[in-house]
Amino acid sequence: MEAKQWTVQVFLNEEGDDTTAEAALTTRDGTRLVGKGRARRNPSDPSVPEIGDELAASRALADLAEKLGVVTQRDIAEYSGPSVPTRSW
Repeated sequence: MEAKQWTVQVFLNEEGDDTTAEAALTTRDGTRLVGKGRARRNPSDPSVPEIGDELAASRALADLAEKLGVVTQRDIAEYSGPSVPTRSW
């Protein structure tokens, strides 16, 4: 059994009330996927930068997960061959 490890790096940037995040995954075969997320503090809310970081990072990771799912579906389709049409009676 082979143990594998993938590392995701999350990069955060704050500008005023806006926080952006990028979640980057590079697999062993060199595939690189990047998810992006953004959070904006409502001016009437207290300034708690960690909340913006968490929200932007979670959105970036969710975007990355969605992109990884799309790649997976394409790979499955590529390796499973043409689908067999079903009959409708």
